[in-house]
Amino acid sequence: MPDPLVHLVCGSTGAGKTTYARRLADSMGGLQFSIDQWMTALFWMDSPQPLDPTWSIARVGRCMDQIWTVAAQVAARGTPCVLDLGFTRFKERSLFAERAREAGLPLRLHVLDVPKEERWRRVVSRNQGDTNQLEFAVTREMFDFVEAMWEPPTEVEMAACDGILVSNGES
Repeated sequence: MPDPLVHLVCGSTGAGKTTYARRLADSMGGLQFSIDQWMTALFWMDSPQPLDPTWSIARVGRCMDQIWTVAAQVAARGTPCVLDLGFTRFKERSLFAERAREAGLPLRLHVLDVPKEERWRRVVSRNQGDTNQLEFAVTREMFDFVEAMWEPPTEVEMAACDGILVSNGES
């Protein structure tokens, strides 16, 4: 099997996806695409307050589509691409897996498995400014909203996507 050129990093909020994705991309000489960076640069300054999930989800979808367009071009030229887009739901992961297959790009799914209590501890620490990861604070309401959507990959999905499980993540 050829080395993967497209890497999907998934896990729920606070699992350490961005840190893991950055390290993975660096280790392969690849390019990291982070949904948080794109959303911060393009949309957060215009976000309604209080934050409207429908508003956010629509813009996340636009970013994900554009990220794929760019990443597919980069990967087709032989540079590994690490997609740190959350991939909270099976539907999103399967869409990107299908896109990679259609483009003839080998794929690997990386699943960060971190207990909920540890993930919330990390979010609280990040919100207090212990890292420069995000330009915005993740509230408990936002954390719980994403948590309710989280669909861990099944064994079938892991097998289909050359998946690997990363226990306790890397933060």
